[in-house]
Amino acid sequence: MSTPYSLVQHPLVAAKLTQLRDATTSPKDFRQLVKELTTIIGLEATRTLALKDVPGLQSPIAPFTGQAIAHRIGISPILRAGIGMAEPMLDLFPSASVFYLGLFREKVSLQPVEYYQKLPAVPTVDTLYILDPLVATGGTAIAAVSMLLDWGLKIENIKLLVLLGSKPGLEKVAAECPGLEIFVGGVDEQLTEQGMIVPGLGDSGDRQFPDGM
Repeated sequence: MSTPYSLVQHPLVAAKLTQLRDATTSPKDFRQLVKELTTIIGLEATRTLALKDVPGLQSPIAPFTGQAIAHRIGISPILRAGIGMAEPMLDLFPSASVFYLGLFREKVSLQPVEYYQKLPAVPTVDTLYILDPLVATGGTAIAAVSMLLDWGLKIENIKLLVLLGSKPGLEKVAAECPGLEIFVGGVDEQLTEQGMIVPGLGDSGDRQFPDGM
């Protein structure tokens, strides 16, 4: 049975996600694992990017026509947990535009609250990757997509990269944002009444930045 999201199935993803879940993993190691997992998932999510020819180049041996990414790339890390995913995506796309989206989940209602965004007047990218380590209830991801659609992007221009998601949360995002491509490293079946993924990995922001960044 097909799913409304792409599960990145790779032995390295499974092994690194196990380390990420482990409560004894240090903040330093947790941040490194976030980077490594983002790189793997990012490579999968960018597999279908269009290329354009770059003529008139010269190798040490002979002239050649090379290739470059045809699209203008943007990334939108959801603050604060998504910050750790920004660097590895910028390693892949050094010229990418970065648009931080400030969203947090209110603890009682579990609804997303927007507190920061500085998007330009009109879109300046062709393809944009939302970076969010966790999709639990799905509300924050849906709010982020809505912000970008209001900005002027089309749903086919937006992709969501997730390290770990809950099945109900991912299905909710897919239902609320039809046509959105979602790439996820792991999927857990359950949520607690407080909206935490089970077994999950805890609060990814707190685990990356325990000193309160």
